[in-house]
Amino acid sequence: MLLHRLLVFGGLVWLGMILGVSFVATPLKFLVPSVTLEMGLDIGRLVFGVFNKIEIGLAVLMALLVLLSRQRDKSVIALGVVWLALAVQTIWLLPALVDRIQMIMQGQQPPPSALHSIYVGFEVAKALALAVYGFGNIYHSIIPGTKMY
Repeated sequence: MLLHRLLVFGGLVWLGMILGVSFVATPLKFLVPSVTLEMGLDIGRLVFGVFNKIEIGLAVLMALLVLLSRQRDKSVIALGVVWLALAVQTIWLLPALVDRIQMIMQGQQPPPSALHSIYVGFEVAKALALAVYGFGNIYHSIIPGTKMY
């Protein structure tokens, strides 16, 4: 039971981190008049690089907790969605976006791309999946006799 509670807590903390970093702090930095596009992109590269490593750590920790807790209900599918989205961001999207930032920092104009929109879509998917996992499990634990999915 303790491992399950740690999983739910970890998922909701991760959700809060995504909301704070991706949907609050990141857009706000571009509203600061003294922050140039290049500065904002460079800050974003650093922040999302570090945040990605933190997310990988959380994913590994939560996978271990799932195994140790032997959680087998369908709510684990939501965590699978999070892990898959994180893998796509780590392996494909972040490196491609860093390459685009490097081009801009060198004064080049990269060709139009949907990479940023795709990345945001994966952030939304992670946030929704973590909310479903966390709040769904809380609901399930509060209301006796209910089943998760």
